[in-house]
Amino acid sequence: MIPITINDQQFEISNDLTVLEAAREHGIHIPTLCYHEALESVGACRLCVVEVETNGRIRTAASCVTPVAPNMIIRTNTEKIQQLRRVLVELLLARCPELKVLHDLAREVGLKEVRFFKEQEDCFLCGLCVRACSEIVGVNAVGFGDRGVKNKVEPPFLKASNVCISCGTCTTICPAGTFHLERVDRLKTLHHFHDEYHEEKCRVCGDHFIY
Repeated sequence: MIPITINDQQFEISNDLTVLEAAREHGIHIPTLCYHEALESVGACRLCVVEVETNGRIRTAASCVTPVAPNMIIRTNTEKIQQLRRVLVELLLARCPELKVLHDLAREVGLKEVRFFKEQEDCFLCGLCVRACSEIVGVNAVGFGDRGVKNKVEPPFLKASNVCISCGTCTTICPAGTFHLERVDRLKTLHHFHDEYHEEKCRVCGDHFIY
């Protein structure tokens, strides 16, 4: 057990916890989107950012991937942290302006308006579905495709998956509630974010691709 301070409250906690786990263990709320206790933390969404002070040095850090240390001082809701979270939620809402989970977060962090150009995406790339399929189910039926601003979640090569077992883990863990499974035939499952999809025949191999 080690001593730490969270929001001016002193605690004795296990030294194998992260800052997020320590805060939640004592009922201190820190917002998250990409975190799930059944998965390895990756700090993708950064909403769990906090101020961490160690040996007189103050820095901001994603609490889900920051291990606790003796005499660490943690501040979860300073003005700087609130402003950072508002900007993060604003960027997410610009990408996915229709998602209820993001509007709920906007109210929580006090975001009033979105100043950026609004897209119409259904996925904010938290990666929970990809990690759950890999770490829990172990089949890697979905992954990230493309790079940068074109990054998206999709099955490899945009083909209906023949390794998916249709367990529904990806749809259950999706915080946006927009990920869907659709059985194409007895052996293949289509993963998609929209109600409509298109099929096209490859001119080289003759196989059918979903997009």
